[in-house]
Amino acid sequence: MPHLRALSAAFVALFAAVTPFATLTTLTTFVVRAARAARGVSGAVAAVVAALAGGLLAPYPAAAAAAQPSAPMPLPRPSAGDTGTGTGAADTASRPDRLTITVEDTGDRTLDGTYRLRCRPAGGDHPDPRAACDALERATAHGDPFRPVRADSKCTRIYGGPATARITGTWHGRPVDARFRRTDGCEIDRWNKLEPVLPKTVSAG
Repeated sequence: MPHLRALSAAFVALFAAVTPFATLTTLTTFVVRAARAARGVSGAVAAVVAALAGGLLAPYPAAAAAAQPSAPMPLPRPSAGDTGTGTGAADTASRPDRLTITVEDTGDRTLDGTYRLRCRPAGGDHPDPRAACDALERATAHGDPFRPVRADSKCTRIYGGPATARITGTWHGRPVDARFRRTDGCEIDRWNKLEPVLPKTVSAG
């Protein structure tokens, strides 16, 4: 790049005229500071600084090499699935979901009890783990399937029986501790949306 060489020569002449008694230390300090200032700027500016450094310190090869602006160090590459929160999404997705379901007072002893459900892959001693996992995925697509009924909800006064259930464990990587009952229309609807995770019961009317 001829124009950069010419600029370097002019800069050398100017520096020599202004500071006729400049020492190697002065030259090195001056150019190194300029080189450091050029790091991270555009390639054109860095090239100018490199050319100036080469011209000013040409008689001193070691000092000229030290003054050249070094390339910025590359940032470390994130690991697969790293989200920056300490737990990667891919890592969370690879872990199976595990839930413990306790059902009481359904009026049917074959339905009452505690079941363990695992999803991704489906398993556990739940009566129908695959269907239960599919039901949870469908419910999750519309929101949080474990969210309780809002206190200000307007619910029909329908009593669905004394059955209760509790689900604990993890779902999609987050902790779950939810309780279900069938004491009004809202609670019955919430229960029904999780069938067959929860057993199908007959409303008391």
